[in-house]
Amino acid sequence: MSIVFYFYLRRKKNRHAKSDKQSQSRTISSDSSLKGAEKGSKYFGVHLFTYSELEEATNNFDSANELGDGGFGTVYCGKLGDGRTVAVKRLYENNDRRVEQFMNEVEILTRLRHQNLVQLYGCTSRHSRELLLVYEYVPNGTVADHLHGERAKPADTLPWHTRMNIAIETASALAYLHASDIIHRDIKTTNILLDSHFVVKVADFGLSRLFPNDVTHISTAPQGTPGYVDPEYHQCYQLTDKSDVYSFGVVLIELISSMPAIDITRHRHEVNLAIMAVHKIQNGDLHELVDPALGFEADPKVRKMVNGVAELAFQCLQSMKDTRPSMEEVVERLKEIQSDGVGKTKEEAAMDISADHVMLLRHEAPPLSPDSNMRSTGTTPNASG
Repeated sequence: MSIVFYFYLRRKKNRHAKSDKQSQSRTISSDSSLKGAEKGSKYFGVHLFTYSELEEATNNFDSANELGDGGFGTVYCGKLGDGRTVAVKRLYENNDRRVEQFMNEVEILTRLRHQNLVQLYGCTSRHSRELLLVYEYVPNGTVADHLHGERAKPADTLPWHTRMNIAIETASALAYLHASDIIHRDIKTTNILLDSHFVVKVADFGLSRLFPNDVTHISTAPQGTPGYVDPEYHQCYQLTDKSDVYSFGVVLIELISSMPAIDITRHRHEVNLAIMAVHKIQNGDLHELVDPALGFEADPKVRKMVNGVAELAFQCLQSMKDTRPSMEEVVERLKEIQSDGVGKTKEEAAMDISADHVMLLRHEAPPLSPDSNMRSTGTTPNASG
């Protein structure tokens, strides 16, 4: 009986070993065919890179090649085998939520072509070891870097004419998105890149949404970055293209003031830049908000243009979406201000504000969102969107 039992166990062991070997062979074959299918193929019309290609391009994601860190991933500078310098975004996690954002960004960027939108060169497969996106390399940092970040220098501040160009190009990119039925949903100065000639490249479309032209809004949980989130969207869970308009209003105030959207080192009533700006513009104290380096007091031409941009920002930051201009109207107004160098005076601007707006602002403080006492530069995603 012992001999029979011994041969039984030996036969069973050999059968399992053979089965495991066949299974392993099938797995290796499957992985090889997947890599073969991915390499050089297309995904939503863009090139598919393998993980190993991008690992090599970034020197194994060396921290020395790190360009920035955002709410969804880290961006590295890399060099492809064909010599192109690229920016590689490495998403933090590979879960269902990240896959959705990954596919969303790829799908949206492949259908868009605009000189002020960052170009997507390709990505890895959604089944890759990590989710990686490959963009054109934009070498001059972000608008936030130059206004109040690591590239901001008192002796080398962005001149006003450059800031006007940044405002117009960013607004043009957003107007193009809205005309394409897309809401960006995360417009902020850290998502506005600058090339070596300070030309704008709007980036980061992970939260963007398609907006069908036959609907008035999309019902979704609020997502975005503290200091930039539309208060009506935050309260009513109704996303519209006017939510981008509000966020762009904050960007305009940053361009005027060189201050970050949220800063807990400021007075408690001034932590939120948008709320502070609305109060100062309403009370005729714009001079307290403007970056002194812009020549607001010394140059009448700059002063009039800043007044015009401040009034436009004031309109973009209205609490109710229906009282905000469209992005197309914003572009037209910015070009008018730039072309003649004459913005409206405070008295003229005040006449343009309807009586309803004045009553609303006099009797109701702008609504505070939960992020008004926070400091954050990262995107704050919600559980659904």
